[in-house]
Amino acid sequence: MKKILIILFVCLTATFEMTAQQYKVITSVESIVPNGMGRSRIINAMEDKDYKEYTSVQTEEDNTRNKSKRADIRVKNFEETKLLNFFNLGGIRFQNIAANDALISSMINDMIANGWELAFVTSAVESEGGKGDGQGIFITRYIFRK
Repeated sequence: MKKILIILFVCLTATFEMTAQQYKVITSVESIVPNGMGRSRIINAMEDKDYKEYTSVQTEEDNTRNKSKRADIRVKNFEETKLLNFFNLGGIRFQNIAANDALISSMINDMIANGWELAFVTSAVESEGGKGDGQGIFITRYIFRK
């Protein structure tokens, strides 16, 4: 009887843990545009969206489309933390990278202090890559779990 109660307690606890998780994504966008012409920010959405409201099902038999407008998807309530650009007129600016690291570390520490765990980090670079290479961003998504 004692073993059954322990097993039931463990199963109930495991079920609660799986259903009690939530995730939050915060994105940093750092400009790699030469001459300091770009914009760099940390973006944190302050409202939730249900992806199902903007999802359509398309099959050969039934081509139903969601009638929501693109404007409905936009989040109007968000935090925007300024970051410094990687480049200025003199070229790459290592002080700017260090300053951005300090701000991003502060944001991560604040999220952890508020009960979030940094679960995943993913990043990418988008650059024109053509002659002159005049455009580009470095984007990082920080995925937190609670």
